[in-house]
Amino acid sequence: MSREGAGTPLVAEVIKDRLCFAILYSRPKSSSNIHYFCIDNELEYENFYADFGPLNLAMVYRYCCKINKKLKSITMLRKKIIHFTGPDQRKQANAAFLIGCYMVIYLGKTPEEAYRILMFGDTSYIPFRDAAYGSCNFYITLLDCFYAVKKAMQYDFFNFNSFNLDEYEYYEKAENGDLNWIIPDRFLAFCGPHSRTRLESGYHQHSPEAYIPYFKNHNVTTIIRLNKRMYDAKRFTNAGFDHYDLFFADGSTPTDAIVKEFLDICENAEGAIAVHCKAGLGRTGTLIACYIMKHYRMTATETIAWVRICRPGSVIGPQQQFLMMKQASLWMEGDYFRQKLRGQENGKHRAAVSKLLLAVDDISINGVENQDKQEPELYSDDDEINGVTQGDRLRALKSRRQSKPNAIPLTPSISRTKTVLR
Repeated sequence: MSREGAGTPLVAEVIKDRLCFAILYSRPKSSSNIHYFCIDNELEYENFYADFGPLNLAMVYRYCCKINKKLKSITMLRKKIIHFTGPDQRKQANAAFLIGCYMVIYLGKTPEEAYRILMFGDTSYIPFRDAAYGSCNFYITLLDCFYAVKKAMQYDFFNFNSFNLDEYEYYEKAENGDLNWIIPDRFLAFCGPHSRTRLESGYHQHSPEAYIPYFKNHNVTTIIRLNKRMYDAKRFTNAGFDHYDLFFADGSTPTDAIVKEFLDICENAEGAIAVHCKAGLGRTGTLIACYIMKHYRMTATETIAWVRICRPGSVIGPQQQFLMMKQASLWMEGDYFRQKLRGQENGKHRAAVSKLLLAVDDISINGVENQDKQEPELYSDDDEINGVTQGDRLRALKSRRQSKPNAIPLTPSISRTKTVLR
């Protein structure tokens, strides 16, 4: 940390004599040797209820591009660049999140180093909460987020040299499908389809056919539905996709049998897997998180942080504590799975047998559900209140909050391709 002069608050030095971070309670004036900038009102989190962050992957990308551009600018070569944030504690946390991510992604800092730099003076940051309505008793910290980003880099969950900002921001919008990749080429979380495409009760509904071209272009082979039937699964299976039903109530946690079935399906799927519930946030994020914890040994808090960075609002209420409770057993299962895989001499034979057993289990567990009888009328989850579930409310909120005009696309200093997060 350093002090810029008499009466000037402490700042965190990120790059010596070049890049700093400060919390200020009045807007400073730039000088011949200092350039101040603020993103508090530029990169803003779109909340569902009392949630306020962390900011999504597109905003992390935009911020990193902004910093790189400033550092390379000829007019700023001799200036110290200070990113400052104001008195709003929620915006302080998001600003610290962004510059911390920059330190991890571009400066090679460890999560602890980045966090330590940001803890200057008597600074503290409020932790992030879920998108549920009401009180919260589970939080993720900045350090959890930095660990999530670091491990996501190690596991190649994202690569900013090939990140497609336009495609991310287009498809995350409710009217364009409301989908996000959690693990590129492997897990896609999306909003539950309906029988036909229309605008209903404040949110956009999309038919299965609206997703099929995108799924085909991105090697999605498997769809897993976690909510009750809102469309006939044959509309996907007739197009060549595998489709599974693993229903559990909106806002609740899955049984061990559902977790096992989900993991078995995913471990035997050859292409990418698209998972949805009603809003594609709570149940969807929870089960994808189980896979990440098992196969990448990330902690529950790191996993929740990563899923939310990719798809804000994911994992809600008791689902957070559920993942904490499942961490140890999923890690053990993952260790055993990898050990068993290494010991297998004939991997192809194993995969074929597993797929056959999985098909048998699927018939016995799901029974009539997988026959996909055409329903005469759409129906919702069991826990609906006055006909509206948590998923309905979250979908409606997302549709309404995204109705404002799009931000002007940034021209990045990093190369981009037309592939999502590859």
